[in-house]
Amino acid sequence: MQPRRVTTNGASMVDEVADRRLAARQVPPVLVVNKDGVSPLVLVCDHASNRIPERYGDLGLSQTQRLSHIAWDPGALAVSHQLVELLDAPLIHSTISRLVVDANRGIDSPELIRTLSEATEIGANENLSPEERQARIDQFHTPFHDAIGALLNRRAAAGLKTLLVCMHSFTPSFLGIERPWPIGLIHGQDPKYTKALCDALKAEAPGLNVGWNEPYAAQNGVTFTLEEHGDRRGIDATMIELRNDEIAEPEGVLFWATRLARCLEAARQTVAS
Repeated sequence: MQPRRVTTNGASMVDEVADRRLAARQVPPVLVVNKDGVSPLVLVCDHASNRIPERYGDLGLSQTQRLSHIAWDPGALAVSHQLVELLDAPLIHSTISRLVVDANRGIDSPELIRTLSEATEIGANENLSPEERQARIDQFHTPFHDAIGALLNRRAAAGLKTLLVCMHSFTPSFLGIERPWPIGLIHGQDPKYTKALCDALKAEAPGLNVGWNEPYAAQNGVTFTLEEHGDRRGIDATMIELRNDEIAEPEGVLFWATRLARCLEAARQTVAS
């Protein structure tokens, strides 16, 4: 049997390796990409990840369910990363599945921690203690919104113009109802920038079926991030929903990111004029 190796500070090499492995598995709740990007457009992706931290197991869900839309917005982060490159825009995105805690819901929302998503029961989220609910808010929800606020504050202090773009995706059908729009646009209190973006999309592709406040609208409670960081600050903001079969492959991701980059910039120039 080999003797246990000890580091100079007395810790065993075995413990040190275990600590490194644990640290590697501890993903931060939010990531900021290209924080010094010069574009006026700031991208936010609330439902970027289907990651469930180890301590929650699989929430009682199959792998297929964890890969489905109930856990995240497939394709939304891929399009966001392409837009970072095309626009030199900052991006803030969550690293946690919305089934752990939904970053795009207020802390008092009944949908903050779902027990039912579409037709799937999330039994592991039932009967959570107040302490567990608050722990999820503190560990995942608050840091995400603090990161958005910090970036916007830094840009405001530097005198930088900012427009907020919230990136999402949606399913081709919902509870058996088909959704015909390849893209939907949702506005907050001020529809000005969203209207300019809609006009830019239709100017580029006259036959494009752009859903206005589709497949959701503010009254459905889906615009928390838009309202919290756009409306409350008085900055132009919009929410983009891409149908996820449009962005399931790299070619679709690049196509929509390239189209959006042109149209987001055209809309920005319209509202600035």
